Amino acid sequence: MASDNFVDYVKIHCTSGTGGGGSTHFRREKYIPKGGPDGGDGGRGGHVIVKGNKQLWTLLHLKFKKHIKASHGGHGAGNLKTGSQGNDVYIDVPLGTIAKDAETGEILFEISSDGEEMIIQRGGRGGLGNDQFKSPTNQTPRYAQPGEEGLESWKILELKLLADVGLVGFPNAGKSTLLSVISSAKPEIGDYAFTTLRPNLGMVFYRDFRSFIMADIPGIIEGAHTGKGLGLKFLRHIERNSLLLFMIPADSPNIINEFNILLRELEMFNPELLEKERVLAITKCDMLDDEMIEQMKSDLPEIPYIFISSVAQKGLTELKDMIWKHLDND
Repeated sequence: MASDNFVDYVKIHCTSGTGGGGSTHFRREKYIPKGGPDGGDGGRGGHVIVKGNKQLWTLLHLKFKKHIKASHGGHGAGNLKTGSQGNDVYIDVPLGTIAKDAETGEILFEISSDGEEMIIQRGGRGGLGNDQFKSPTNQTPRYAQPGEEGLESWKILELKLLADVGLVGFPNAGKSTLLSVISSAKPEIGDYAFTTLRPNLGMVFYRDFRSFIMADIPGIIEGAHTGKGLGLKFLRHIERNSLLLFMIPADSPNIINEFNILLRELEMFNPELLEKERVLAITKCDMLDDEMIEQMKSDLPEIPYIFISSVAQKGLTELKDMIWKHLDND
């Protein structure tokens, strides 16, 4: 998937259908010249509905489709005929999509399962026909109810990746390299900052046909929670991960300091992220001997850790064991 094709945020204008008007009609037949009211109700206007589709991974298909409009309901007719219902419009979205009101920022709902449907813009109700208003004291109502107007407003669809493990680290911490080695994902890899410009998902196969999904999130920098670097654009993807795998290279000047900066950026973005389980991988350890590794252990954060090298494929089996142990305890 090309980086330009990963779209995780769209703003769309939704217009629901207006309900059909009720009918003001009286029964007129050859031998019944003064029949009672028999005007039917108007049909409901079409809804705009968001539907989960597990085959989708991005909101790209909505990038250039800003206006979505449902059809109007039909008017009621004589002989108690109800007007036709307006056609609903369906918007297919990936699982993990959140709908918001663009004006208030209020979260309306979340799509988390395949086939799940939620109305994002409700169609107007059809008006009642004059048959609905007849009574012993008003046997010939000469009025009916108009259909309810459809609604229109801007909505935001925002994708948060559904993954078991989220990779957290500064640019060039080795996240993309790890994902490419232990999964079938093929992220772009380079020795410069922000090689990863979009999240990448990879399926990691474990023992006994078990598996878990790992997400490579674009690198965090200090101040990311304010929008620096790629900042707010991708930090939200970490919110959905069950486990956070912090990755810090072995040649970091101060591993604890780097870990605390990453932790602070997550806390400033969303304090609830600190409640997630976290483990640490010291990357690029192929440059270390056993003595250097032992010396470094005293300077590591007090969380489960492991030394790995994606290039030398060192410690990767143990890493998967550690990850699975945490996921299996959830």
